[in-house]
Amino acid sequence: MSYFIGVDVGTGSARAGVFDAAGTMLASAKHDITIFRDDHGHVEQSSAQIWDAVCASIRAAVADAAVDPSAVAGIGFDATCSLVVEGASGGVGDPAHPERDIIVWMDHRALDQARRINAMGHAVLSYVGGVISPEMETPKLLWLKENRPEVYASAENFFDLTDFLTWKSTGALERSSCTVTCKWTYLAHEDRWDESYFRAIGLEDLAADGFRKIGEKIVHPGTALGHGLSADAAEAMGLRPGIAVAAGLIDAHAGGIGTVAASGGAQDASACLGYVFGTSSCTMTTTVEPKFVPGVWGPYFSAMVPGMWLNEGGQSAAGAAIDQLLSLHPHAEKATEIARGEGLGLPQWLAKRALATVSHPSRAVRLAGQMQVLPEFLGNRAPFADPSARAVVMGLGMENGPESLVALYVAGLCGLGYGLRQIIDTQAQNGVSVSTISVSGGAGTHPLTRQILADATGLPVEVTACPEPVLLGSAMLAAVAAKTYVDLQTAMPAMSSVAGRSEPADGAVRALHEARYRAFLKTQTLAREMRDEIEPLLTAVSN
Repeated sequence: MSYFIGVDVGTGSARAGVFDAAGTMLASAKHDITIFRDDHGHVEQSSAQIWDAVCASIRAAVADAAVDPSAVAGIGFDATCSLVVEGASGGVGDPAHPERDIIVWMDHRALDQARRINAMGHAVLSYVGGVISPEMETPKLLWLKENRPEVYASAENFFDLTDFLTWKSTGALERSSCTVTCKWTYLAHEDRWDESYFRAIGLEDLAADGFRKIGEKIVHPGTALGHGLSADAAEAMGLRPGIAVAAGLIDAHAGGIGTVAASGGAQDASACLGYVFGTSSCTMTTTVEPKFVPGVWGPYFSAMVPGMWLNEGGQSAAGAAIDQLLSLHPHAEKATEIARGEGLGLPQWLAKRALATVSHPSRAVRLAGQMQVLPEFLGNRAPFADPSARAVVMGLGMENGPESLVALYVAGLCGLGYGLRQIIDTQAQNGVSVSTISVSGGAGTHPLTRQILADATGLPVEVTACPEPVLLGSAMLAAVAAKTYVDLQTAMPAMSSVAGRSEPADGAVRALHEARYRAFLKTQTLAREMRDEIEPLLTAVSN
């Protein structure tokens, strides 16, 4: 029997899972990674530390699975879309910390560069929803060139984190069509970089060098790379050299692969929206033909399902927004201690408490009362592509005990659900419709969260049998690279199945969500109007 390893590098940890060919997870392991932040909003990591965490999690997962390491036939990777600056003379920020060579996806240091790029209106921007985000790599590269020129010039390679991991594993410099199409403006449907774009924005040196530093050869996710796992990487992971290493995916896209075509559901990737609910949230919508949706990234060709188009939305803060929201409440610290004593995180403890007070998860919405949350702490990723948007909390009273903390939590979940509905509605208005949602990510798989998402959007929400669908998506890549499955389209229903489905409520619950959604939209509009009126005055006062 052959086994496959899926590796997921999220914002705060590296995880590995061991799977068989049927998609059954035998074991998983996690190793935390450090995030470095400063007062300027810079967010950085160390690629050396991440690599050590990856190798440690693989060794632990294989040991816990009690399988012979020589029976592992392939490995697949997914990771956040963070920028790795490899081989440079220093780090990406503070010169005193050269080991910090990653600009993390959530780092918005390149806001000015993104604005300048957007003002040019280059044609490639139509394939990122019309507006490039500071989360993407070309604004970050431009920031690096303008602010740390010695680091930029001395770098050997610029990688998306996923491609860094496959390079460290094999020495192969091929990039995944997922990473470079979604975050680097590669035009996968034409198999080319657009030289004029790089020359126009000030990165002409990359074009002049034949794009060697960012990817001369682009391959589909699941493609077997190089000569397989190198001897050095194999020793570090405790595996045998030469096993298949697959071109990888961005983490959210691995969650999409692991869910949207699961057996027992629609088994039609184009009918199911993949919703990955983690630190941030991502929506994955697959279409046969390209669909252009303002404010929604894409359309991207072969970025998730090879040969099909992808539109990607979501919010820059989801689980992180809930954490930030709860931290503002006076009872949060005490509740966190109580939750820890029960072996739970604070959101899980609050969800448990909420469910204990209602006859059905749908009725938990009443606990929010008048509270409304617009959870845009880190901007609006979609459908407005507005990184300057900020959160709003309305309806607060003088209450400061556990009940009001539960209310705030439920209101926050509703706010994320309404943001998801707004993306779905915007896509439908532009010819991209779905009939169901498949959720992955730890925050999204709780029964309360699933039901609120279903009720807030009016669509059924499915959850797959595998408790770690993101890891499963990466394991599917490994199974394809090892030739156990001929392609991802075959692997997806063979290795994943639907285990549960939450239907949207009707009646009074439905009417309440409709009213709350209308209030959400009004709050969002008012917040933008206030910002547009106040920001110029703030600038005048500061000058």
